Amino acid sequence: MEPAKGERAVRVLIIGGGGREHALAWKLAQSPLLERIYCAPGNAGIAAVAECVDISAVDIDRLEEFALKKKIDLAVVGPEAPLAAGLADRFHRAGLRVFGPGREGARLEWSKIWAKEFMARWGIPTAAFAVFDDYDAACRHLEKHYAGRPVVVKADGLAAGKGVTVARDSGAAVEALRAMMVEKDFGAAGERVVIEDCLEGEEVSVLAVTDGSELVILPPSQDHKAIGEGDRGPNTGGMGAYAPAPLLTAELARKVEREVFRPFLAGLEREGIDYRGVIYAGLMVSRSEINVLEFNVRFGDPETQAILPLLESDLLPLLLAAAEGRLAAARKELDVRWRDGAAACVVLASAGYPGPYETGKVIQGLQEAAPAEGSAPGRKDGVVIFHAGTSFDSQGRIVTAGGRVLGVTAWAGSLPAALQKAYRAVEKISFEGCYYRRDIGHRALKK
Repeated sequence: MEPAKGERAVRVLIIGGGGREHALAWKLAQSPLLERIYCAPGNAGIAAVAECVDISAVDIDRLEEFALKKKIDLAVVGPEAPLAAGLADRFHRAGLRVFGPGREGARLEWSKIWAKEFMARWGIPTAAFAVFDDYDAACRHLEKHYAGRPVVVKADGLAAGKGVTVARDSGAAVEALRAMMVEKDFGAAGERVVIEDCLEGEEVSVLAVTDGSELVILPPSQDHKAIGEGDRGPNTGGMGAYAPAPLLTAELARKVEREVFRPFLAGLEREGIDYRGVIYAGLMVSRSEINVLEFNVRFGDPETQAILPLLESDLLPLLLAAAEGRLAAARKELDVRWRDGAAACVVLASAGYPGPYETGKVIQGLQEAAPAEGSAPGRKDGVVIFHAGTSFDSQGRIVTAGGRVLGVTAWAGSLPAALQKAYRAVEKISFEGCYYRRDIGHRALKK
């Protein structure tokens, strides 16, 4: 799409290759400001809306070289690993605009210990915690304080979303500690751990686009981490999501801004952290009380797939304003608007996930499930399939290439209607070993 006369023409590079990045590419491709969009490395679905580049998301040298060669105006970083590796810092030194925090800001995700200490310093509500780098000392703490009651054990570093154990009692927590600290299941990420109180309530995710001084809060969403229906079984990267989550009332949303996001911004300023990107607050809500379970420093996956279809206005100016540090000044002209209704994303996964799984399975029914006209952004309802783990085989067919394969997303005037639309589309898709949860949105539907 060519920009209108007199408007800025923007060349965008999206870094990553999953469902979140497909949702970002899909939405950014609708912008009249866009000149060209690239994605590194991308996937089979992203290839329909962007030019995919065979560069790993953590190959910072080649990404920087590519961005300079192509005169990229804005790099949008999807996953946490390149942010933790300092990609944004490198790009800034090269004179490139980046939507995503530098390594210091990314510590909120790559170090759970640092994140908890940051929250404690700035009065952000979170569970009581203790930090350990010695296995025996951690076990003694568990036996003294958590005998017979639930507790949460977290590996300090990045562990692909699998470094958190909610243990039913101290015995189960000791098993988690052994896996992290003794057996090194997560490598260096588990050398230090956080042990914290297990909070009761219901989880909700609230994301905000920020330039470190001001922020634009996105509709609340709810992820479904457990592999099985009824939230049973081991945690995954997310089996589905919906937005907005009715759990977060208008009153609670104001409380989140006042008690979480405003202290967060104050902490950034006082500690001299340049943060331009998304801040993701994973919250536990219990009646009128809120606590932060975790901060992430990027768009959630699959929350993004449920949130972006609800955005009526242009995403690109919002990301540019954040990257350029001018959110407050640009707020009126941005005119951020959200459609009424709801959106839901159902994840189709490979057999065996989140454990070992096979790839290369041919995917059938994609066109039937979501005809092109059904994903038009101006529609009041529609269906779009976001590819999470796909590629092309030697015959040009779309095949599975990951544990989470597709995110089938629908939007409509209500959550029940959006879910019905999504599941109808899901029924038209097939690949060997495909499975999915049939109860996405169950908490909201009960309400």
